[in-house]
Parts: sequence; C-alpha cells; structure tokens
Amino acid sequence: MDEQTRKLLEECCQGCKMAVESFEQVKQFVRDTEFKKLIDEYTQKHRKLEEEAAAMLKESGSEEKSPGVMASTFSRVTTEVKLSINSDNTQVAKLLMDGCSMGIKTLGEKSNQYSSADKKAAALAQKIICAEEDLMKKLQKFL
Repeated sequence: MDEQTRKLLEECCQGCKMAVESFEQVKQFVRDTEFKKLIDEYTQKHRKLEEEAAAMLKESGSEEKSPGVMASTFSRVTTEVKLSINSDNTQVAKLLMDGCSMGIKTLGEKSNQYSSADKKAAALAQKIICAEEDLMKKLQKFL
C-alpha cells in the first residue's frame, strides 16, 4: 500500500473512532427517544465505516491508529463542560453538528492532500463525508 492510501485510511479510522466516542459521550444527556435512535444509528454506521477502513489497512499489513490522546481528551472535556452548563437537545445537536463539520473539513482536506490514494480509500473517505453530511441534515430537527 502506498503512503498516501495508508495515511488517508488512518485518517478515516481516527475520524470514525472520534465520532463514536462523541456519540457515546453525549447519548447520556439525551432524553428524546427519537434523538437516541438517531445517535445509535450513526454510531453503528461509523463503527462499520471504521471497520471497513481498518480491514483495508490490515489487508496491506498496516495497523490502524487511535486518535491522538490530546485530541480525544480535549474533545471529551470540552463536551463535558458544555453539556454540564446546558444539556438540552439543542445543545447536543449543536455539538454533534460541530463534530460533523470538523470531520467533513478534515477528511475533505486529507482527501485533497492525499489525492493519489487508491480509489477504494478515496471512495471510503467520500462515504464517510456523506454520512457526516446526512447526519448534519437530520440533526437540524433537534435545534
């Protein structure tokens, strides 16, 4: 596997793991059953996308990497602080939308940066971006 493909797939894995961590963290603050179902649905989608990226990495003899400790810790603490002040559906939806936006920007940037990555990796990155965009649209209902 070439370097650009490996780096793009690692980014896909890390982004999906961060999303799942965020979903699991905010779910405890959600009281609305419809909102919880949406979070569960996208938790599963992101787990499957992460597994797909990890399998592609493994096929080529590479290992997936976890998100950086600093990034994970900062995200977790920021979310805890914001939700300790206000944990209504609107605040949770805003936080998740911010995460989606960050994921779209980061993966879009990496897709452009690693433009010679193989087509399967590029397609997976695009699939993750589309999942993030779809979730953002569905979250608008909870604002």
